[in-house]
Amino acid sequence: MAAVETANMTPAGVLTAEELGTVHMIGVGGVGMSGLARLLLTRGIPVTGSELREWPSLAGLRALGGVIHMKHEPSNLDGVDTVVYSTAIPADHLELAEARRRGLRVLHRSEALAAAMTGRRTIAVAGTHGKTTTTSMATLILQHAGLDPSFFIGGEVGEVGSNGHHGSGEYFVAEADEHDRSFLVYRPHVSIVTNIDVDHLNTYGDMDGLRAGFAEFARLTDADGFVVTCADDPYTRDMAEVLRGEGRTVYTYGEAEDADFRLTEITSGVAGVRYFGSLDGEPLGEFSLPTPGRHLGLNSAAAALTALKLGVPAKTVIDALAAFPGVRRRFELKGIVNGVRVYDEYAYHPTSMTAALSTLREVAGAGRLLVVFQPYRVYRTRDLQEEIATALAIADEAIVLEVFGPGEVREPGQGGVALTAAIPVAEEAKVFVPSWEDVPAEVVRRARVGDVVVTMGAPPISLMGDELIAALRGDSDAEPLDGGGGGGGTPYQARHLRAEA
Repeated sequence: MAAVETANMTPAGVLTAEELGTVHMIGVGGVGMSGLARLLLTRGIPVTGSELREWPSLAGLRALGGVIHMKHEPSNLDGVDTVVYSTAIPADHLELAEARRRGLRVLHRSEALAAAMTGRRTIAVAGTHGKTTTTSMATLILQHAGLDPSFFIGGEVGEVGSNGHHGSGEYFVAEADEHDRSFLVYRPHVSIVTNIDVDHLNTYGDMDGLRAGFAEFARLTDADGFVVTCADDPYTRDMAEVLRGEGRTVYTYGEAEDADFRLTEITSGVAGVRYFGSLDGEPLGEFSLPTPGRHLGLNSAAAALTALKLGVPAKTVIDALAAFPGVRRRFELKGIVNGVRVYDEYAYHPTSMTAALSTLREVAGAGRLLVVFQPYRVYRTRDLQEEIATALAIADEAIVLEVFGPGEVREPGQGGVALTAAIPVAEEAKVFVPSWEDVPAEVVRRARVGDVVVTMGAPPISLMGDELIAALRGDSDAEPLDGGGGGGGTPYQARHLRAEA
C-alpha cells in the first residue's frame, strides 16, 4: 500500500486512520509521538516505532502491541505503509530518507493525527499557555458525561489514564500546537484559544504574525461549531470581536463582566482553586479543583464552557473538575525528604513560570522556594531573557543549567551564564551550574527544612527530581514518593534526551 509522500500540512479529512496501514513512528518515545501511537494502537492500527533510549512511555506501547526498535535503521521500515515524524526529526534523518526512497507515505505527526480525527467532532485546544491542562480537563468532563471521547494530550493525566486513546463517542479532544503552524491542519468543530502571548516568533516573525496565525486557526472551525476564548486576554478578546464581526459563533470565559462564562470570587491555596461560575448571567454554583493556581481556574473555565455549550449538565462539569488529578510535570509533587518538598513543573515561558512560581510561593508558606531551571530553546532564552530572569526572581534562590536547544546554535554571550547574571536577586542567591551531576549537591547545600524545591523548564529536567530526592536523603538508591510519576533516568540520559519540539 505504498503511496506518494504528501505535502506537509495536508488538510484534515483527506485520509482516515485505517487508510494509514501499518504506521512507523520515528522517535516514538516523546510525549506527543507516544500519545499518537497509543491512540492508533487502541484503534487497532498496527504501529512500530524507533527510539534510541528507553522512555517511560515505551512499556505501555509494547503492552498495547506496538513494536519498538531501539535503534534507527532502514530495516525498521520493512512492512510499513506510512512513516510519521515530528518537527524535532531532521529532514535528513536516515529513516525519513529511506521512506522517501521506498515511496512510502510520509506524514508529519499533525497530519497523521488529522487522519485519526476524520469522522469525529473535534475539539481542538490551542493557546500559548494552558493547552495540555485544558485539553485534559475537557477530556475528563466528557468522560464523566459518559461520552467516551477519543483524545490526544501533550501530557499524561492520571484520571484520564494516558495521553492518547480511541474512544467510541462522537467527540475527539486534541491539543493543537501552534509552534510550527501544525494546528492549521485540523478542521475543528470547536476551537479553543486559551490566550496569545509572545512566543515562537522564530516561526511567526512578530506578534502580528502570531495573532494572525491564531485567527487563521479559529477560522478553520466548522460553520455549525463555535470558538471558545478568554475575555480577560487582550489579544484573544480582540480576536473574538473580529470573529463575531465575521458572523462566527464565539463564546468567552473569564473574570470580565461581559464574559459568557464568568468566574467570580476566585481563591487559590494549598488545597486547590475555588470559584463561582455563571453562564449568560445564570449562577451555576461553586467550581473547585484539587490543585492550586488561579491560572488553572481559567483553564477549567475554558473546558467547562465548551462542555456546557455541548449540552453537558453543569453538575457533571462541576463533579468532573473536582476530581481532576492534574497533569504530569504541572505542579507535580515528586517527593518529600527530610522536610523538603520537591516538585516538578514544565513551565519555561516567563508567563507560565510566573504563574507556577507564584503558586509554589503560596505552597512554601514560611519556607523558602528554590528553583532549579533548565532554559528551553536558545531563541526563547535570548529573546525573553529579561522576562525569564524576572520570573525566576520570584524564588528565593535560583540554580540555572545550560539552555536545552537541540539543533540550535548558541552564540557567545547567550545561554545560562547570561540568564543567571540577569536574575535580579543577590549574587549568593543564584548560581549557574553547567554540569548536571553537580546540581544535586548544590541543592543539598542550599535547601533547609520547610523549603520547597522545584525543577522547572526543558523536558530533561523532569529526570532531575528523583536525583534530588536521593541526594537530600543521602541515599543514591532512594525511590521517589509513591505516585510521584515521572520517568527515571541517568544524568547521561537527561543530558542527551532528544526533545520533541
